[in-house]
Amino acid sequence: MDKQAFLAIITQHQGMLYKLCRLYRDTPEDREDLFQEMIYQLWKSFPSFKGNAKISTWIYRIALNTALASFRKKHLPVTYTDTFPEIAQPDHGDNEQQELFFTALKQLSDAEKAIITLYLEDMSYQEIAGIIGIEENYVGVKLNRIKNKIKSLLNL
Repeated sequence: MDKQAFLAIITQHQGMLYKLCRLYRDTPEDREDLFQEMIYQLWKSFPSFKGNAKISTWIYRIALNTALASFRKKHLPVTYTDTFPEIAQPDHGDNEQQELFFTALKQLSDAEKAIITLYLEDMSYQEIAGIIGIEENYVGVKLNRIKNKIKSLLNL
């Protein structure tokens, strides 16, 4: 396995992973644990990536499944700090507006979180449909409903 290629891919797509961690965990410590679990699961699966899908699609599927599985287990995942010390979460300097937005996102269902996260990653309706497993034209309908729900939650 090519560790350098893996680290380059993770570095390129770490923003998506951080967003998922923020949606599924409340504390910085829990987010870090989830991030590390995602990295571990991606590393374990990396040799089986065949290139049939875009790398971002593959990463998202594994990361989302990891977030949902660990969320349902109701316990913190094992940490893997010694495995990938080269990957460090940057300090994003959260502001109040971001906090309000993420608080609203956390109130969405798991399916809604998944769709809006992909949308925020600038994925096309076709890509979102392929990852989520719904029809492409239904993605737009779902996104409009999710956006309206977020506006309502934010009292806009």
